[in-house]
Amino acid sequence: MKNLEAMRSEARERLQQHQVRPSEQRVAIMQYLLTHFTHPTVEEVYTALSPLIPTLSRTTVYNTLRMFSELGAAQMITIDDHHVCYDGNTTPHAHFICRGCGCVKDFFHLDIVPEHHPQTMMEGCHVDEMQIYYKGYCMECMAKEGKKMA
Repeated sequence: MKNLEAMRSEARERLQQHQVRPSEQRVAIMQYLLTHFTHPTVEEVYTALSPLIPTLSRTTVYNTLRMFSELGAAQMITIDDHHVCYDGNTTPHAHFICRGCGCVKDFFHLDIVPEHHPQTMMEGCHVDEMQIYYKGYCMECMAKEGKKMA
């Protein structure tokens, strides 16, 4: 486990790599994404950081996460019109969304997910973003409901 200063440094480097000026609030938000693999929502990031940064607003968190997404420093995962979350892991991977509890989990090493971000032409279209996700029930929800795997 990396220490706090190492994670702060990693967050600052990620921002600089994507031409984002590393203000205190931006570094804190990126550091949160890099240390919390739960695919947090704007509200979750705000709730976690606002006690530590009293000047932080929901609007700042929303705008910062959106900017991170637009510049490729983080992924915005749009599950539906009412559920948007963020992922600090920008390497190509798929996601699983549980219909029961709503948790979002990473799926790595799937054959359909390219190893590198495409940034290529496919069938006459320039691809600069991809999202692959699966929906179903996580093991915890299946156990709770007594569901069996097919």
